[in-house]
Amino acid sequence: MNPSRPPSVLVLARATAALLAGGALVATLWHGLDERGVALAFGVLIAVGELGRWGGAEQRESAPLGAAGALAYALLGENGGQSTHHGVLQTVAVVVAASLVGCVPHVAKGHGPTADHLTRRVLTVAFAAICFQPLYNQGRLREWAEDGPTYAALVVALLVLSALWDAVLAAAMAHARTRWPFGPLLRDELRGTLGIGSAVCATGAVMALAVAVAGLWALPVFSLPLLLTQLSFRRYAAVRTTYRQTIASLARATEIAGYTPAGHARRVAALSRAVGRELGLSEPELTVLEYAALMHDIGQLSLVDPVPAGATASLAPDDQRRIALLGGAVVRQTGVDAEVAVVVERQADPYREQPVSARIVRAVNAYEEKAREAGPGGPLKALEELRLGTARDYQPEVVESLARVLARGSLMLPLAG
Repeated sequence: MNPSRPPSVLVLARATAALLAGGALVATLWHGLDERGVALAFGVLIAVGELGRWGGAEQRESAPLGAAGALAYALLGENGGQSTHHGVLQTVAVVVAASLVGCVPHVAKGHGPTADHLTRRVLTVAFAAICFQPLYNQGRLREWAEDGPTYAALVVALLVLSALWDAVLAAAMAHARTRWPFGPLLRDELRGTLGIGSAVCATGAVMALAVAVAGLWALPVFSLPLLLTQLSFRRYAAVRTTYRQTIASLARATEIAGYTPAGHARRVAALSRAVGRELGLSEPELTVLEYAALMHDIGQLSLVDPVPAGATASLAPDDQRRIALLGGAVVRQTGVDAEVAVVVERQADPYREQPVSARIVRAVNAYEEKAREAGPGGPLKALEELRLGTARDYQPEVVESLARVLARGSLMLPLAG
Protein backbone atom coordinates (compact mmCIF):
# COMPACT_ATOMS: atom_id res chain seq x y z
CA MET A 1 0.00 0.00 0.00
CA ASN A 2 1.32 3.44 -0.86
CA PRO A 3 1.68 5.26 2.51
CA SER A 4 0.96 8.62 0.86
CA ARG A 5 -2.44 7.49 -0.37
CA PRO A 6 -5.30 7.29 2.17
CA PRO A 7 -6.84 3.79 2.43
CA SER A 8 -10.09 3.23 0.54
CA VAL A 9 -12.16 3.04 3.75
CA LEU A 10 -10.99 6.51 4.75
CA VAL A 11 -11.61 7.88 1.28
CA LEU A 12 -15.12 6.41 1.25
CA ALA A 13 -15.95 7.71 4.74
CA ARG A 14 -14.62 11.19 4.04
CA ALA A 15 -16.31 11.39 0.65
CA THR A 16 -19.63 10.23 2.12
CA ALA A 17 -19.41 12.78 4.92
CA ALA A 18 -18.44 15.56 2.51
CA LEU A 19 -21.28 14.78 0.09
CA LEU A 20 -23.77 14.49 2.93
CA ALA A 21 -22.64 17.76 4.52
CA GLY A 22 -22.60 19.60 1.19
CA GLY A 23 -25.99 18.29 0.15
CA ALA A 24 -27.50 19.13 3.53
CA LEU A 25 -26.18 22.69 3.45
CA VAL A 26 -27.42 23.27 -0.12
CA ALA A 27 -30.85 21.79 0.63
CA THR A 28 -31.23 23.83 3.82
CA LEU A 29 -30.21 27.07 2.09
CA TRP A 30 -32.61 26.33 -0.75
CA HIS A 31 -35.64 25.48 1.38
CA GLY A 32 -34.84 27.64 4.39
CA LEU A 33 -34.71 26.74 8.08
CA ASP A 34 -37.63 25.19 9.92
CA GLU A 35 -38.01 26.38 13.52
CA ARG A 36 -35.22 28.94 13.23
CA GLY A 37 -35.14 29.62 16.94
CA VAL A 38 -34.56 25.96 17.74
CA ALA A 39 -31.91 25.65 15.04
CA LEU A 40 -30.14 28.78 16.30
CA ALA A 41 -30.22 27.64 19.94
CA PHE A 42 -28.73 24.22 19.16
CA GLY A 43 -26.28 25.76 16.70
CA VAL A 44 -24.96 28.12 19.38
CA LEU A 45 -24.69 25.23 21.85
CA ILE A 46 -22.70 23.11 19.38
CA ALA A 47 -20.45 26.03 18.42
CA VAL A 48 -19.76 26.82 22.10
CA GLY A 49 -18.95 23.16 22.65
CA GLU A 50 -16.43 23.23 19.80
CA LEU A 51 -14.93 26.47 21.11
CA GLY A 52 -14.39 24.80 24.48
CA ARG A 53 -12.74 21.69 23.07
CA TRP A 54 -9.76 20.37 25.01
CA GLY A 55 -6.79 18.14 24.26
CA GLY A 56 -5.84 17.22 20.72
CA ALA A 57 -7.18 15.19 17.85
CA GLU A 58 -5.98 12.01 19.59
CA GLN A 59 -8.61 12.43 22.30
CA ARG A 60 -11.65 10.26 21.69
CA GLU A 61 -14.11 13.10 22.38
CA SER A 62 -12.46 16.45 22.92
CA ALA A 63 -15.68 18.49 22.49
CA PRO A 64 -18.27 16.56 24.57
CA LEU A 65 -20.72 19.45 24.87
CA GLY A 66 -20.76 19.91 21.11
CA ALA A 67 -21.28 16.18 20.58
CA ALA A 68 -24.10 16.04 23.12
CA GLY A 69 -25.83 19.06 21.57
CA ALA A 70 -25.54 17.56 18.08
CA LEU A 71 -27.04 14.24 19.18
CA ALA A 72 -29.82 16.00 21.11
CA TYR A 73 -30.78 18.00 18.02
CA ALA A 74 -30.77 14.82 15.91
CA LEU A 75 -33.19 13.17 18.38
CA LEU A 76 -35.37 16.22 19.05
CA GLY A 77 -39.06 15.70 18.32
CA GLU A 78 -40.74 18.48 20.30
CA ASN A 79 -40.01 21.93 21.66
CA GLY A 80 -42.10 22.84 24.67
CA GLY A 81 -44.83 20.42 23.67
CA GLN A 82 -44.91 21.53 20.02
CA SER A 83 -43.73 19.11 17.33
CA THR A 84 -40.61 19.99 15.35
CA HIS A 85 -40.09 19.16 11.68
CA HIS A 86 -36.46 19.99 10.95
CA GLY A 87 -35.65 16.57 9.46
CA VAL A 88 -32.38 14.83 8.66
CA LEU A 89 -30.83 17.27 6.19
CA GLN A 90 -31.39 20.33 8.36
CA THR A 91 -29.98 18.47 11.35
CA VAL A 92 -26.77 17.70 9.47
CA ALA A 93 -26.58 21.23 8.05
CA VAL A 94 -26.92 22.92 11.45
CA VAL A 95 -24.37 20.59 13.06
CA VAL A 96 -21.85 21.07 10.23
CA ALA A 97 -22.23 24.86 10.15
CA ALA A 98 -22.02 25.22 13.93
CA SER A 99 -19.03 22.86 14.17
CA LEU A 100 -17.15 24.78 11.49
CA VAL A 101 -17.84 28.10 13.22
CA GLY A 102 -16.66 26.73 16.54
CA CYS A 103 -13.51 25.29 14.97
CA VAL A 104 -12.32 28.58 13.41
CA PRO A 105 -10.28 29.79 16.44
CA HIS A 106 -8.66 26.37 16.83
CA VAL A 107 -7.77 26.19 13.15
CA ALA A 108 -6.27 29.69 13.36
CA LYS A 109 -4.03 28.47 16.20
CA GLY A 110 -3.08 25.33 14.31
CA HIS A 111 -5.00 23.03 16.68
CA GLY A 112 -8.11 22.37 14.63
CA PRO A 113 -9.84 18.98 14.51
CA THR A 114 -8.73 16.44 11.93
CA ALA A 115 -10.72 15.45 8.86
CA ASP A 116 -11.43 12.11 10.51
CA HIS A 117 -12.94 13.82 13.58
CA LEU A 118 -15.31 15.89 11.44
CA THR A 119 -16.14 12.86 9.31
CA ARG A 120 -17.18 10.90 12.40
CA ARG A 121 -19.24 13.81 13.71
CA VAL A 122 -21.18 14.14 10.44
CA LEU A 123 -21.76 10.42 9.93
CA THR A 124 -22.75 9.78 13.55
CA VAL A 125 -25.22 12.68 13.67
CA ALA A 126 -26.65 11.63 10.31
CA PHE A 127 -27.05 8.07 11.59
CA ALA A 128 -28.92 9.25 14.69
CA ALA A 129 -31.13 11.62 12.69
CA ILE A 130 -31.96 8.95 10.09
CA CYS A 131 -32.96 6.55 12.87
CA PHE A 132 -35.24 9.12 14.54
CA GLN A 133 -36.50 11.97 12.35
CA PRO A 134 -38.37 10.09 9.58
CA LEU A 135 -40.10 7.81 12.08
CA TYR A 136 -41.07 10.75 14.30
CA ASN A 137 -42.35 12.92 11.46
CA GLN A 138 -44.44 10.01 10.12
CA GLY A 139 -45.99 9.46 13.56
CA ARG A 140 -44.54 5.97 13.95
CA LEU A 141 -42.78 6.77 17.23
CA ARG A 142 -46.01 8.00 18.79
CA GLU A 143 -47.61 4.67 17.90
CA TRP A 144 -44.74 2.67 19.41
CA ALA A 145 -44.22 4.84 22.49
CA GLU A 146 -47.42 6.50 23.58
CA ASP A 147 -46.39 7.10 27.21
CA GLY A 148 -43.48 9.20 28.45
CA PRO A 149 -41.26 6.45 29.96
CA THR A 150 -41.41 4.35 26.80
CA TYR A 151 -40.55 7.35 24.63
CA ALA A 152 -37.61 8.24 26.89
CA ALA A 153 -36.35 4.66 26.78
CA LEU A 154 -36.55 4.75 22.98
CA VAL A 155 -34.51 7.97 22.81
CA VAL A 156 -31.87 6.50 25.12
CA ALA A 157 -31.74 3.30 23.05
CA LEU A 158 -31.19 5.31 19.86
CA LEU A 159 -28.41 7.26 21.55
CA VAL A 160 -26.71 4.06 22.67
CA LEU A 161 -27.03 2.69 19.14
CA SER A 162 -25.50 5.89 17.76
CA ALA A 163 -22.62 5.65 20.24
CA LEU A 164 -21.95 2.08 19.14
CA TRP A 165 -22.03 3.16 15.51
CA ASP A 166 -19.52 5.92 16.29
CA ALA A 167 -17.22 3.43 18.07
CA VAL A 168 -17.31 1.00 15.13
CA LEU A 169 -16.74 3.85 12.67
CA ALA A 170 -13.79 5.21 14.67
CA ALA A 171 -12.20 1.77 14.97
CA ALA A 172 -12.68 1.04 11.26
CA MET A 173 -11.11 4.35 10.24
CA ALA A 174 -8.19 3.86 12.63
CA HIS A 175 -7.67 0.33 11.33
CA ALA A 176 -7.67 1.55 7.73
CA ARG A 177 -5.24 4.34 8.55
CA THR A 178 -2.78 2.41 10.72
CA ARG A 179 -3.41 -1.30 9.89
CA TRP A 180 -3.51 -2.04 13.62
CA PRO A 181 -5.82 -4.96 14.56
CA PHE A 182 -9.48 -3.97 14.42
CA GLY A 183 -10.57 -5.92 17.51
CA PRO A 184 -8.36 -4.15 20.07
CA LEU A 185 -9.13 -0.79 18.46
CA LEU A 186 -12.86 -1.42 18.79
CA ARG A 187 -12.37 -2.58 22.38
CA ASP A 188 -10.59 0.66 23.24
CA GLU A 189 -13.30 2.72 21.54
CA LEU A 190 -16.01 0.90 23.48
CA ARG A 191 -14.07 1.45 26.71
CA GLY A 192 -13.92 5.16 25.85
CA THR A 193 -17.67 5.13 25.24
CA LEU A 194 -18.18 3.92 28.81
CA GLY A 195 -16.16 6.93 30.00
CA ILE A 196 -16.79 10.37 28.53
CA GLY A 197 -19.03 8.77 25.89
CA SER A 198 -21.60 7.75 28.49
CA ALA A 199 -21.72 11.34 29.79
CA VAL A 200 -22.25 12.61 26.23
CA CYS A 201 -25.09 10.14 25.61
CA ALA A 202 -26.77 10.85 28.94
CA THR A 203 -26.61 14.60 28.42
CA GLY A 204 -27.87 14.30 24.83
CA ALA A 205 -30.86 12.26 25.98
CA VAL A 206 -31.67 14.62 28.85
CA MET A 207 -31.43 17.66 26.57
CA ALA A 208 -33.74 16.20 23.94
CA LEU A 209 -36.33 15.11 26.53
CA ALA A 210 -36.10 18.32 28.59
CA VAL A 211 -36.50 20.62 25.57
CA ALA A 212 -39.52 18.59 24.49
CA VAL A 213 -41.21 19.47 27.81
CA ALA A 214 -39.69 22.73 29.04
CA GLY A 215 -38.53 24.38 25.83
CA LEU A 216 -35.14 25.82 24.91
CA TRP A 217 -34.48 27.15 28.43
CA ALA A 218 -33.56 23.60 29.35
CA LEU A 219 -30.40 23.71 27.21
CA PRO A 220 -28.21 25.90 29.47
CA VAL A 221 -29.50 24.17 32.60
CA PHE A 222 -28.65 20.65 31.42
CA SER A 223 -25.35 21.70 29.82
CA LEU A 224 -23.85 22.47 33.23
CA PRO A 225 -23.29 18.84 34.40
CA LEU A 226 -21.39 17.98 31.21
CA LEU A 227 -19.32 21.14 31.51
CA LEU A 228 -18.31 20.08 35.02
CA THR A 229 -17.52 16.58 33.74
CA GLN A 230 -15.41 18.08 30.95
CA LEU A 231 -13.51 20.16 33.51
CA SER A 232 -12.79 17.00 35.54
CA PHE A 233 -11.52 15.19 32.46
CA ARG A 234 -9.27 18.12 31.60
CA ARG A 235 -7.74 18.02 35.07
CA TYR A 236 -7.31 14.27 34.85
CA ALA A 237 -5.62 14.64 31.45
CA ALA A 238 -3.30 17.30 32.89
CA VAL A 239 -2.32 14.97 35.73
CA ARG A 240 -1.65 12.15 33.25
CA THR A 241 0.49 14.46 31.13
CA THR A 242 2.51 15.58 34.15
CA TYR A 243 2.92 11.95 35.23
CA ARG A 244 4.26 10.95 31.83
CA GLN A 245 6.62 13.93 31.72
CA THR A 246 7.98 12.89 35.12
CA ILE A 247 8.64 9.37 33.87
CA ALA A 248 10.30 10.71 30.71
CA SER A 249 12.52 12.93 32.85
CA LEU A 250 13.53 9.97 35.02
CA ALA A 251 14.30 7.96 31.90
CA ARG A 252 16.63 10.70 30.64
CA ALA A 253 18.78 10.32 33.76
CA THR A 254 20.74 7.53 32.09
CA GLU A 255 21.38 9.74 29.06
CA ILE A 256 22.43 12.75 31.14
CA ALA A 257 24.78 10.55 33.16
CA GLY A 258 26.33 9.19 29.96
CA TYR A 259 25.17 5.60 30.42
CA THR A 260 23.01 5.45 27.29
CA PRO A 261 22.97 7.36 23.96
CA ALA A 262 20.74 10.40 23.63
CA GLY A 263 17.18 9.58 22.58
CA HIS A 264 17.59 5.82 23.06
CA ALA A 265 14.80 5.45 25.65
CA ARG A 266 12.42 7.61 23.63
CA ARG A 267 13.04 5.60 20.46
CA VAL A 268 12.56 2.28 22.25
CA ALA A 269 9.33 3.54 23.85
CA ALA A 270 7.86 4.75 20.55
CA LEU A 271 8.74 1.56 18.70
CA SER A 272 7.57 -0.65 21.59
CA ARG A 273 4.18 1.07 21.62
CA ALA A 274 3.84 0.54 17.87
CA VAL A 275 4.69 -3.16 18.23
CA GLY A 276 2.22 -3.44 21.12
CA ARG A 277 -0.47 -1.95 18.89
CA GLU A 278 0.41 -4.45 16.20
CA LEU A 279 0.02 -7.29 18.69
CA GLY A 280 -3.38 -6.03 19.85
CA LEU A 281 -2.59 -4.71 23.32
CA SER A 282 -5.27 -2.55 24.93
CA GLU A 283 -4.71 1.12 25.77
CA PRO A 284 -3.94 0.51 29.49
CA GLU A 285 -1.47 -2.23 28.50
CA LEU A 286 0.14 0.11 25.98
CA THR A 287 0.57 2.76 28.67
CA VAL A 288 2.38 0.29 30.97
CA LEU A 289 4.49 -0.85 28.02
CA GLU A 290 5.46 2.72 27.09
CA TYR A 291 6.44 3.62 30.66
CA ALA A 292 8.48 0.44 31.04
CA ALA A 293 10.24 1.05 27.74
CA LEU A 294 11.13 4.58 28.80
CA MET A 295 12.66 3.29 32.04
CA HIS A 296 14.09 -0.02 30.82
CA ASP A 297 17.73 1.13 31.21
CA ILE A 298 17.40 2.89 34.55
CA GLY A 299 19.11 -0.01 36.34
CA GLN A 300 22.40 1.04 34.72
CA LEU A 301 22.53 3.98 37.13
CA SER A 302 23.47 1.46 39.85
CA LEU A 303 26.55 0.23 37.96
CA VAL A 304 30.03 1.33 38.97
CA ASP A 305 31.41 0.85 35.46
CA PRO A 306 29.05 1.93 32.63
CA VAL A 307 28.27 -0.52 29.85
CA PRO A 308 29.91 0.70 26.61
CA ALA A 309 27.26 2.74 24.71
CA GLY A 310 24.66 1.34 27.13
CA ALA A 311 24.35 -1.77 24.95
CA THR A 312 22.98 -4.33 27.40
CA ALA A 313 21.75 -6.74 24.71
CA SER A 314 25.32 -7.97 24.13
CA LEU A 315 26.00 -8.69 27.82
CA ALA A 316 25.93 -12.12 29.43
CA PRO A 317 22.45 -13.25 30.53
CA ASP A 318 23.35 -13.00 34.23
CA ASP A 319 24.55 -9.41 33.81
CA GLN A 320 21.42 -8.49 31.88
CA ARG A 321 19.24 -9.98 34.60
CA ARG A 322 21.16 -8.17 37.35
CA ILE A 323 20.73 -4.80 35.62
CA ALA A 324 17.04 -5.52 35.02
CA LEU A 325 16.46 -6.37 38.69
CA LEU A 326 18.28 -3.20 39.74
CA GLY A 327 16.08 -1.23 37.37
CA GLY A 328 12.92 -2.78 38.76
CA ALA A 329 13.99 -1.85 42.29
CA VAL A 330 14.60 1.76 41.22
CA VAL A 331 11.20 1.95 39.51
CA ARG A 332 9.45 0.68 42.64
CA GLN A 333 11.13 3.40 44.71
CA THR A 334 9.88 6.13 42.35
CA GLY A 335 6.23 5.33 43.08
CA VAL A 336 5.48 4.37 39.46
CA ASP A 337 2.85 1.68 38.87
CA ALA A 338 4.09 -1.73 40.07
CA GLU A 339 3.19 -3.25 36.68
CA VAL A 340 5.87 -1.06 35.10
CA ALA A 341 8.45 -2.32 37.60
CA VAL A 342 7.54 -5.94 36.78
CA VAL A 343 8.13 -5.36 33.07
CA VAL A 344 11.47 -3.64 33.72
CA GLU A 345 12.81 -6.35 36.04
CA ARG A 346 11.67 -9.23 33.80
CA GLN A 347 12.96 -7.90 30.49
CA ALA A 348 16.08 -10.11 30.67
CA ASP A 349 14.27 -13.40 31.40
CA PRO A 350 13.85 -16.09 28.72
CA TYR A 351 10.91 -14.96 26.64
CA ARG A 352 8.75 -17.99 27.48
CA GLU A 353 8.80 -16.84 31.11
CA GLN A 354 8.10 -13.17 30.38
CA PRO A 355 4.87 -11.18 30.20
CA VAL A 356 4.22 -9.94 26.68
CA SER A 357 5.25 -6.34 27.48
CA ALA A 358 8.66 -7.51 28.69
CA ARG A 359 9.08 -9.54 25.50
CA ILE A 360 8.40 -6.44 23.43
CA VAL A 361 10.79 -4.21 25.40
CA ARG A 362 13.58 -6.79 25.18
CA ALA A 363 13.23 -7.29 21.42
CA VAL A 364 12.88 -3.60 20.58
CA ASN A 365 15.79 -2.59 22.82
CA ALA A 366 18.00 -5.25 21.21
CA TYR A 367 16.95 -4.11 17.73
CA GLU A 368 17.70 -0.45 18.51
CA GLU A 369 21.14 -1.28 19.92
CA LYS A 370 22.10 -3.68 17.12
CA ALA A 371 20.87 -1.33 14.39
CA ARG A 372 22.85 1.55 15.88
CA GLU A 373 26.04 -0.47 16.11
CA ALA A 374 25.88 -2.01 12.62
CA GLY A 375 26.00 1.26 10.66
CA PRO A 376 24.21 1.91 7.33
CA GLY A 377 22.97 -1.67 6.94
CA GLY A 378 22.08 -1.90 10.59
CA PRO A 379 18.28 -2.25 10.43
CA LEU A 380 18.36 -5.27 8.14
CA LYS A 381 21.23 -6.91 9.98
CA ALA A 382 19.67 -6.24 13.40
CA LEU A 383 16.34 -7.74 12.39
CA GLU A 384 18.07 -10.81 11.02
CA GLU A 385 19.99 -11.27 14.27
CA LEU A 386 16.75 -11.04 16.22
CA ARG A 387 15.21 -13.71 14.01
CA LEU A 388 18.20 -15.95 14.66
CA GLY A 389 17.69 -15.42 18.40
CA THR A 390 14.05 -16.50 18.49
CA ALA A 391 15.02 -19.96 19.77
CA ARG A 392 15.51 -18.55 23.28
CA ASP A 393 15.86 -14.78 23.58
CA TYR A 394 13.07 -13.24 21.48
CA GLN A 395 9.50 -14.31 20.81
CA PRO A 396 9.00 -14.94 17.05
CA GLU A 397 5.62 -13.15 17.01
CA VAL A 398 7.16 -10.05 18.57
CA VAL A 399 10.04 -10.02 16.07
CA GLU A 400 7.68 -10.35 13.11
CA SER A 401 5.41 -7.65 14.48
CA LEU A 402 8.45 -5.42 14.77
CA ALA A 403 9.31 -6.22 11.14
CA ARG A 404 5.80 -5.25 10.01
CA VAL A 405 5.96 -1.98 11.94
CA LEU A 406 9.31 -1.15 10.37
CA ALA A 407 8.09 -2.17 6.91
CA ARG A 408 5.27 0.37 7.12
CA GLY A 409 7.75 3.11 7.97
CA SER A 410 10.62 4.56 6.01
CA LEU A 411 12.55 1.26 6.21
CA MET A 412 11.15 -1.40 3.92
CA LEU A 413 12.29 -4.64 5.56
CA PRO A 414 11.63 -8.17 4.32
CA LEU A 415 9.09 -10.18 6.27
CA ALA A 416 9.74 -13.78 7.19
CA GLY A 417 8.37 -16.02 4.55
